[in-house]
Amino acid sequence: MSGSLLFNAIVFLAGAIICVSIAKRLGLSSVIGYLLAGVLIGPYVLGFIGEEGEDILHFAEFGVVVMLFLIGLEIEPKNFWNMRKSILGMGGIQVALTVGLTYVLFAFLGYEWQVALAIGMAVALSSTAIALQTIKEKGLMNTTFGSSSFSILLFQDIIVIFMIGALPLLSNSPENTGDEISHSASTLIESLPIGLQTLAIILSVVLIVLAGRFVVVPMLRKVAKTGVRELLIAAAFLIVFGISYLMEFVGLSPALGAFLGGVVLSTSEFKHELESTLEPFKNLLLGLFFMAVGASINFVVIANSPLTIGGILLAIIVIKALVLFVTGRIFKLKLDQNVLLTFSLAQVGEFAFVLLSFAFQLNILEQEQMDMMLVVTAVSMSLTPILAVVNERFILPKIGTKESIKRPMDHIAKSQKVILVGFGHFGSTVGRFLRSHGVEATILDFDSNRVDFLRKMGFEVYYGDATREDLLESAGIAEAKLLICATNKVSVAKAISKIVKEKYPHVEMLVRTKNRYDAYELLNLDVTNIYRETLDTSLALASDALNKLGFRKYTLNRQVQNFIKYDEASLRRLASEPKREEDYVFIARKEIEQQEKLLENDFKRGIVAYDNHWDSEHIRKQLEKSEEGNN
Repeated sequence: MSGSLLFNAIVFLAGAIICVSIAKRLGLSSVIGYLLAGVLIGPYVLGFIGEEGEDILHFAEFGVVVMLFLIGLEIEPKNFWNMRKSILGMGGIQVALTVGLTYVLFAFLGYEWQVALAIGMAVALSSTAIALQTIKEKGLMNTTFGSSSFSILLFQDIIVIFMIGALPLLSNSPENTGDEISHSASTLIESLPIGLQTLAIILSVVLIVLAGRFVVVPMLRKVAKTGVRELLIAAAFLIVFGISYLMEFVGLSPALGAFLGGVVLSTSEFKHELESTLEPFKNLLLGLFFMAVGASINFVVIANSPLTIGGILLAIIVIKALVLFVTGRIFKLKLDQNVLLTFSLAQVGEFAFVLLSFAFQLNILEQEQMDMMLVVTAVSMSLTPILAVVNERFILPKIGTKESIKRPMDHIAKSQKVILVGFGHFGSTVGRFLRSHGVEATILDFDSNRVDFLRKMGFEVYYGDATREDLLESAGIAEAKLLICATNKVSVAKAISKIVKEKYPHVEMLVRTKNRYDAYELLNLDVTNIYRETLDTSLALASDALNKLGFRKYTLNRQVQNFIKYDEASLRRLASEPKREEDYVFIARKEIEQQEKLLENDFKRGIVAYDNHWDSEHIRKQLEKSEEGNN
C-alpha cells in the first residue's frame, strides 16, 4: 500500500495541511511545518515514504526548478546590470570567503585538497528556496535585508554553473568506474573525457540561451495566436519540463537550466503570462520539496557519528554566519538588517545536493563523505527557520536601530497627532504632502536603513514592527488623533486595527488597501476609512481619456465623485455578503448594473449635463465676446 501513488499523495497532503497549520498557529514559518511533516512521514519516524526519502526528492526538486524559472523571469538584463555592484560585490565576497574558510577547515581535518575544495563550493551556496520563501512570507522583500539577500542568492545561483563546470577538473580519476558507467548512460557529460566536460557545460548554457531566444519565443507566439489559454499553460510547462530534462540529460542541474530559461524569456512579451500561469503551482511544489528535505535526513548516519556531524554542522553554520556578517558590515548594513541576513543565509542550500552528487560521480568524494555532507546539508536547511525564530524573538529586539528616538517622549506626544505606518512609495507621498502643510507625522517603518535616512531628512521616525502595542505606545498613540496605515500588507493593517479598536478607540484610522477584497476584510473589522490604491488613479486616467474625447473637465470631476460615492456604498454592502463565488458574482453584477444606471441617470437628469463651469463652452464664448468688446 505504501508504494501506491495515491497513498503517497494522501500522506504528503495530509502531512502538509496538519503540520503547516500547527506551525502557523504557533506563529512559525510554513517552512518549519513542511520540514517537520517530512521528518514525521519519512522512513525513520512513521515510515510512510520510500527509502530515505530519495525516491521523491528528485521529483520534489521540481518546486525549486519552477521557483528559479520565475526568479529568472524577474531578472531583466537592465535590472541585473543596475544591481551588478550588490550582486557581484556582496555575492562574490560571500562565496569567495566561505569557500576559502571551508577549504581550510576540511584541509585541517585531513581531507584531500580536491575534496575540501568541492565541499567548500557546496557549502558556499545558501538555500534560495527557504530564504526567499521566508522573506516573502514576512513581507521583507523591499527592505535592505531583502534586497541584499536576493543579491547574494542570485550570485550563488549563477556561480553554481561555473562550479559545476570546474568540478571535472578536480576529478581524482580520468576513468569512470563500473558503477559510474551504468549511470553515465543517462548523462552526456560523464561519457566525455575530463578535459571536454567543462567545455560541454559552457556550450549547454549557450544552447539554452539561443534556444530560448530563437525557438521558445517564436513557439509561444504561434500558441498565443490560437487564443486557447490552456495551450499557453501547457506551453509554459513544456518550456520548464523541456529545459529541465535537457539539462538533466546533459548531466547538469535542471534548476540551473530553468533559471537561465527564465532570464532569456524575461524580455519577451510573454513574461507576465508565464508568471501568472506558474505562480499558483510554485508554493505547493516548494512545500513538497521542503517535505522531501525533511524526509531525506538520514538518522542512521547521524546515529553512527553524532559528534562528528554535529561538530561539522556547527562549524559550517558559524563560518557562513561570520562571512555573511562581515559582508554586511563591508556594505554598511545596519546591525539589525545584518543580523537578519546572517541568520537567513547561514544554511547550506539545495544546490549542494547537486554539487555533492556530481562530485561523487566524478570520484572526488567517497560514499561516506557524501552521506555525511548530505545529512549536514539537510539538517542545516531544517534548522534555518528555527534559528530565524530565535533571532526574531530574542536577538533583534535587543540590537540594531533603537525603537526609541533621542527626542523626549513628552515632545512626541504633544507635537505629533498623526502616526504614519510604512514609508515606502505610497507612504512617503502621504508624509511629504502632510509635511508641506505643516503637519508632522510620527513614522513607523521596519527597514532600519530607511529609518536612519528619514531621520537625517528631519522626519520623526521609529524603527520596528507596528503591530506591537508597545511600539505604538512609544510613538504616542495615546495622544494621537489619526493613524495612517500606508503599508500594502492587509495582515498588518488588520493587526493594527484590532489593537486600536480595543485599546485606543479615540484614534481614527485611515487605511490603504490594494483591492476591494482586502477592503472587505477591513470593513468587517469596523475600519471605515479605506483607500484603495488603484481607485483614484484608475478614475483619473478614465477621466482624462473622456476629456480628450470632448467631455468637459467639470462634468467629469462631478461624475468621478459620484462614481466614488456609489462604489463606496456598494463596497460596504458587498462586504457583509456571503463570499461563495456564485453568490458573490450574482450580487456584484447587480451592484455594477445599479451603479452604472445611477451614473447614467445623473448625466441625463441634468445634474452634470448642463454644468457651466471651468472649461465649459459657455464660459469660452463669454470670454471671446468680452475680448471682442475690449478690442
